Amino acid sequence: MGSAYFWIGFHLLIVLLLIVDLGIFSGKTKKLRFKQACLHSAFWILLALLFNFLIYYVSGPESALQFFTGYLIEKSLSVDNLFLFLFLFMHFHVSEPHQHKVLYWGIIGALIFRVSLILTGVALIDRFHWLYYLLGAFLIFTAIHFVLQGQRRKKDFSKSLSFRFFKKILPVDESDGTGEFFVKKRGRWKVTTLFIVLLLIETTDIIFALDSIPAIFAITMDPFIVYTSNVFAILGLRSHYFVLAGSLSKLYYYKFGLAAILVFVGAKMILANYIPISVFLSLIVIIVILGLTVGCSLMRTLVKKR
Repeated sequence: MGSAYFWIGFHLLIVLLLIVDLGIFSGKTKKLRFKQACLHSAFWILLALLFNFLIYYVSGPESALQFFTGYLIEKSLSVDNLFLFLFLFMHFHVSEPHQHKVLYWGIIGALIFRVSLILTGVALIDRFHWLYYLLGAFLIFTAIHFVLQGQRRKKDFSKSLSFRFFKKILPVDESDGTGEFFVKKRGRWKVTTLFIVLLLIETTDIIFALDSIPAIFAITMDPFIVYTSNVFAILGLRSHYFVLAGSLSKLYYYKFGLAAILVFVGAKMILANYIPISVFLSLIVIIVILGLTVGCSLMRTLVKKR
């Protein structure tokens, strides 16, 4: 299914969906309410499932199962991005209408970056197979660091290396509140704080992509499956963000579930030659972890209400 026709057709579909998302679903500054965000999220998930059915019809059940498992992994790992986006917007006091604009362009940037990263990653792993085990160990390390980091104080992004770097090399206007990325003052163009937030989101997405893309390599090395499952997981991020913002207090244990998925996938990569785990079993394990995580979080919320 990875022929040139499928690559071209897939990207035409993505361009059409991005146009629809910008022009019909949200617009540049329209406020997206919780109910609307849930409906939009359901649409993107349904679209991914329809594409999964197309893969099943064209390439068979094995490729379809690989896509679905990869999509589930990427979707669950993308929630970590959402928590960070939420903190960035709160820290820099980005209003909700302007959050739409940042997330939209952030998603486009992520799509452009990930195709090059995926194709490069597949080529490297195919040539240097030991990288496969290194990536597995990296995922386990990431999981441990992720859980331990939750016990520390939240990071001040205005003091982060990336923020200071962008502020040093770019002329920044910190007083702008119009929601524009660029402003012209006294005949000189400057970037706004909103643009710096966009650059920080792109930077963090690159960092998280280094975690999530190796995770799907444990499921399949087919670049088309890896890329399309990544894209469909990213496409709904904007709607998912506003769902998360409206239900953040209910997902108390999600950090631990996410870490468990990373440890499982990393171990699967390291032990692939000794204890092979099928795609179907991987899918079952991931669904169980997600179910337990969401279930325990909801139970904790109910107990607190009593």
